[in-house]
Amino acid sequence: MALIALATFLVSMALAGQTQTRPQTSPPASAPQKETQEEAKQEAKQEPKQQQGKKDKQEFTAEQIVESVILVYGTRPALDHIRRNGVERGRITRFNTDGNAEEANYERRFVRGENLSKDKIRLDQKLPTMEYSLIFDDGKLWGLINGAAFTPRQDATANFISQHHHSIDSLLRYKECGSTISVVGKEQQKGLELFVIDLVDKEKRRTRYYISAKSLRVLWLEYEEGNPGGTPVKYTRKFHDYRAVQQTLAPYRIVLLEDGRQSQETRVLTITYGVKVNDSIFKNPEG
Repeated sequence: MALIALATFLVSMALAGQTQTRPQTSPPASAPQKETQEEAKQEAKQEPKQQQGKKDKQEFTAEQIVESVILVYGTRPALDHIRRNGVERGRITRFNTDGNAEEANYERRFVRGENLSKDKIRLDQKLPTMEYSLIFDDGKLWGLINGAAFTPRQDATANFISQHHHSIDSLLRYKECGSTISVVGKEQQKGLELFVIDLVDKEKRRTRYYISAKSLRVLWLEYEEGNPGGTPVKYTRKFHDYRAVQQTLAPYRIVLLEDGRQSQETRVLTITYGVKVNDSIFKNPEG
């Protein structure tokens, strides 16, 4: 109960965007008179700085910040029940290193498990020249094309798993996944005041989240993935166009950057939670 109260307090502070000021009090009778007007002016200049210093020292724990984020995204009960299963449709644009773009319509159907590794996901993609599906079940990924199962390329598998675990959902479900969270600090970037949170899951995957101190929304996240025989690639995923969806919050435009170069953009068209998803769509026809 104490944690909920603290989280609620943090939410109210962030959303209100108001700065509390110390109430003025009259000096005691024994206080000496200001000797000159210049001294009074000097103290007046110093007072805001002193108050700002106290404000900067105000600290919140990682758990308080993240639990407040969960409240803003819809509360844990709402996320657990409303987002238990659903269907998402949209369009993915991938940008090759030569600048050419490849577009695909997609449909993502899912059933939420006890944690991220136990989720069931089917991603159907329709390109101009072909259609195929990637299916994640029981912690494994396989593909389906023309009714026949296939093993996706290593880079496609790594990309799918990476995007699943380095996600907003990973932060919202940190307790269910047994992940560790910590406060990196508070930053100012491009006029934005940000909470910076690190999350490390059981597989030692690290994700850094940049959270608006005003709205408590995740604005972007960063992580690194190994590059065989080379320097690890730094990925940045940015979240835009947040909308309310069945009492929860979701971004409708997601941009992925690799070492600062935009490699993918996802535009969500529709999201519907609570839709019955038949378990058979996640089964491998080859057993």
